[in-house]
Amino acid sequence: MATAQATLSSIVPDVLGRRDYAIIGEMVEEGASVLDLGCGEGELLGWLAERRNIKARGVEISPEKVRKCVARGLSVYQGDIDQGLADYPEQCFDYIILSQTLQETHHPLNVLREMVRVGRRAIVAFPNFGHWSVRASLLRTGRAPKADHLPYEWHNTPNIHFLTVLDFEETVRQEQLTIERSYFLRHANHIRWWRSLRADVAVYQLKK
Repeated sequence: MATAQATLSSIVPDVLGRRDYAIIGEMVEEGASVLDLGCGEGELLGWLAERRNIKARGVEISPEKVRKCVARGLSVYQGDIDQGLADYPEQCFDYIILSQTLQETHHPLNVLREMVRVGRRAIVAFPNFGHWSVRASLLRTGRAPKADHLPYEWHNTPNIHFLTVLDFEETVRQEQLTIERSYFLRHANHIRWWRSLRADVAVYQLKK
């Protein structure tokens, strides 16, 4: 256990470098039960387990990343979130988290519906493709847009769906979900005005 705790401590500085992780850490209540979808190597789960004393579970499609999570002492299993969360009953977690992964799923609306079914609250963070730099890049070059928060080429991007703040909020209204909290970020700054144009990352807390 001591080794696992030391390993978790070593990843905290990396997590704090991700602005959306810091915001999510503020949103999750102490001691809550949390399921992190597409949890990667467990950076966020590890930070929450250490700092917020959560009951942490994760789902990750990459076997290698699952092994790294388990080595860190995290409870993570291999699964494809596009296939749904049928193994979980309704409202069995306090929070379901999907950070920087919604745009990479094949069926994002189904994923979102499963999140609010299984969790009392859903936290979703995603890159805003409506940022002014993305719009300007497409207008200026006529090529697939790139920006500092979206550095990929068209042929190697993990992003399948290109959503904006306005797209997401329209979907939330159509699904009759409640936005309890929302944050809009640009580098280390919170964006208050012209959020769809100026924010490169959006974080929402939703409730059914």
